[in-house]
Amino acid sequence: MKYSNPVNLAIIACPGGEVFADEVVTHLKRRYRRNGEKTTAELARRYGLSVEDALRQINVIGEIVFSGPHARGAHCPVPRFKVPVKFTLFANGEIKAEIQESIRGKDIYIFQDVENHYPVNFSGREKKALSINDHIMTAFVTIDAVRLAGAQRVTLVMPNFPYARQHKAKGREALSASRIGKIFEGLGVNHLITLDIHSRDIMNAFNRMRLENLHASYQIIRTLSRLDGILSDDFVVVSPDTGAVDRNKFFASALKKPLALLYKERDYSKITKDALDTNISQIRLLGNVRDKTVFMADDMLGTGGTLIKGMQILRENGARRIICSISLPLFSGDAVSYLDRAYKEGLFYRIIGTNAVYQEEVLKREWYISVNISGLFAHVISRLHQNLSISSLLDSREIINRLLAETKGAGPQHELPFQQTEI
Repeated sequence: MKYSNPVNLAIIACPGGEVFADEVVTHLKRRYRRNGEKTTAELARRYGLSVEDALRQINVIGEIVFSGPHARGAHCPVPRFKVPVKFTLFANGEIKAEIQESIRGKDIYIFQDVENHYPVNFSGREKKALSINDHIMTAFVTIDAVRLAGAQRVTLVMPNFPYARQHKAKGREALSASRIGKIFEGLGVNHLITLDIHSRDIMNAFNRMRLENLHASYQIIRTLSRLDGILSDDFVVVSPDTGAVDRNKFFASALKKPLALLYKERDYSKITKDALDTNISQIRLLGNVRDKTVFMADDMLGTGGTLIKGMQILRENGARRIICSISLPLFSGDAVSYLDRAYKEGLFYRIIGTNAVYQEEVLKREWYISVNISGLFAHVISRLHQNLSISSLLDSREIINRLLAETKGAGPQHELPFQQTEI
C-alpha cells in the first residue's frame, strides 16, 4: 500500500491565476481526502481496528509529525495547500510579492494565467486589469520570492505559455518564446506545466527545466460525446491548418473518422488586427465535407478571424454543421462579437473551450461550452509531487477508447443544456 504525505505540497496563486488555482486546490483536497479515507480503511482492516480508532491514531500521529495548519475532524488530515501571498502594485507599475508564511523545504506550484485581462486583486488598492507583460513580471517576482524563501522545488503552472507564437525567427526578430522560458529556468523553475503548447520547438529550448505539456483531448471528446449525432457516419475531422494536423489526426484516429485539411497561405508582412482583417491570402480544402458534421480542433483562438474564414470555406463546400474545440480560448479584441455574428449567420454550431484562460463574457453565449480541466491539472500535480509517472495522463487514448465504447453502448446521445462541464 502506497501512502503519500501531502503536507509539503503548496500552491501559490499569482493574481491572474487565482481562480484556476482555487479550482485545482478544490480537486486536490477531494483527491487527498479520498485517498486518506482509503488508507484509513486499509489500515483498519490490516490491524483489526475500527475505522474510527484507525482515524484517531492517524490524527494523533498527524499532530506530532505534520507541520503547518491542516483540517481536522471527521476526515484524515488534509492541508489547505494554498499559501497566502501579499501582492502589491505600486503607482509606477512595479509589482512586489511577499510570502506570508514559511515555505522552507516545500514543493511549490505557482499558478499564473497571463491571458487574464479582467481586473485582479492587489493589496491596498482597487482591482486592476493587467497586460500579458504585467502578468509575466508578476510571475518573475513570485518565483524569485519563493526561491529566496527556501522552497525545495518550484513548478510553474502556466496553461497559456506566453509569446508561444514567437517560436521561430524568419529574419531579424527575437525567439521570444525560448527567451521567456530560459528566464523562468534562470530564476530556478524546475518544472513548467502548460496546456497544448503552440510548438514543440519550445519544449526543446531549455537546458534543465522540464516542460510538461498537457492535453485536453479526453475532456473535449467527452464533451463531444454529449452532443447529438457526433458519432454518426456523417462526421469528419478537419485540421484548420498544417500546424494543427497532428492534433486533429489524434482526434480523427481516436474517433475513427476521416481527416481533411484546410491549407492556408498567409501574408506574414500583414499584422492581424481583428477578425475582419486577417493575413490569410488563400484557403484550399483538401477532403470532402459535403453534408457532414465537421469538427476542428486548434490550440488557441485569438481574434477569431482565421477560424471564421475557415468556417466560411467549409460552409461553401457543403458542411452541414461545424463544431470547434479550442484549448486556449483567448478571445482577443472583438472576437466574441464577431463570433456572435457568425453564429447568427449559421456558420457554426458550437465552440468548446477550456477554463485554462479566465473568461466571463463568453460563458453567457449559447454557442460556447466551457470544459473544466482543473481536475486534470490537480491529478498531474499530485503525481509529480509523489514522483510518479504522468505518461498515462499525457496519452489519453486508452481512456478515450473506453469512453467511446461506453457511449456507443448507451445508445443515442442528446445534447445537455449546459455551459460548463467539469471533468
